[in-house]
Amino acid sequence: MNSSNAEKNKAIVLEAFNTFFNKRDYVAAEHFWSPHYIQHSAHIEPGRDGLFNLIKAAPPSLKYESGVVLAEGDYVILHGRFSNIGLPVNWIAADIVRLQDGILVEHWDVIQDEATEQQSKSGRPMFGDSFPK
Repeated sequence: MNSSNAEKNKAIVLEAFNTFFNKRDYVAAEHFWSPHYIQHSAHIEPGRDGLFNLIKAAPPSLKYESGVVLAEGDYVILHGRFSNIGLPVNWIAADIVRLQDGILVEHWDVIQDEATEQQSKSGRPMFGDSFPK
């Protein structure tokens, strides 16, 4: 895969996440997620409907911020923060998505509660340059 395809895939996934998680534009988001979407996450029901239903039930204040984005072949990995998710702490996630013809067709994730400065043994934030307020 050449670097222009990798850049294109990264842009698609970033736009998809922003459209879905931040703008909550479900009609537009349907164009990014395959109707045959395969979900590997343990906390999300199967398929595109499982993902959409989860976010529709989440607080309207939910926000997604992306950090590092890597792409190779049909895979894109996002390191990001989900905040205002209705839980006591934010989530830091590595989301791995597989694209096919520019559409998100498969997803895996690794999620961790975001540590405060007092909880961080390294003294460094898990996401970005500063600890959450």
